[in-house]
Amino acid sequence: MAARKIIASVEGLLIAGVDEAGRGPLAGPVAVAAVILHPARPIEGLNDSKKLSEAKREALYPQIISQAVAYCVVMVMPEEIDRLNIFQATMTGMCRALVGLSPSAQEAWIDGNALPRDLPCAGRAIVGGDALEPAISAASILAKVSRDRWMVELDREHPGYGFAVHKGYPTPAHLASLKRLGPCPHHRRSFAPVKLLVDQGVLF
Repeated sequence: MAARKIIASVEGLLIAGVDEAGRGPLAGPVAVAAVILHPARPIEGLNDSKKLSEAKREALYPQIISQAVAYCVVMVMPEEIDRLNIFQATMTGMCRALVGLSPSAQEAWIDGNALPRDLPCAGRAIVGGDALEPAISAASILAKVSRDRWMVELDREHPGYGFAVHKGYPTPAHLASLKRLGPCPHHRRSFAPVKLLVDQGVLF
């Protein structure tokens, strides 16, 4: 009887899955999402966003938005990434995304092996959680789709870098355009290839 009560109590918690997208790129924000899924409204096909096609992610995005109990997506911009470093900026984004949930989460399940120090609720770090826990998978998808859309818009503002194609990651094409055009205001100045150009005096 006691065991069943404990299980019921855990199942009744509002648990948020938390994940990010965009830690590795040279440009654009890191996106962090927190999602509380409804236990009575399961969503088929959830998985680590990196294991899904773009079309599948785009199809799942509105389902997550419409069926979740709560969700919040936060963008941490390059200026803050440069000031804090990418790890701390990601941790900060996780806290902001959780604070932005309504109703609030009682526990956060976070993809990876680290928890933010200022977490606003109880938390659990789960390595590979984006492929194991549906709520983290959902957060992974919201973060990835939101950031990809952001980078497509950024490509329109700053043509020539190919942001819509590589989403700011350090592909050969991106590195070539960076060297040719110099950094734009949305490049992360603290990241090595960009920092080298800034140190050499390439103007924004």
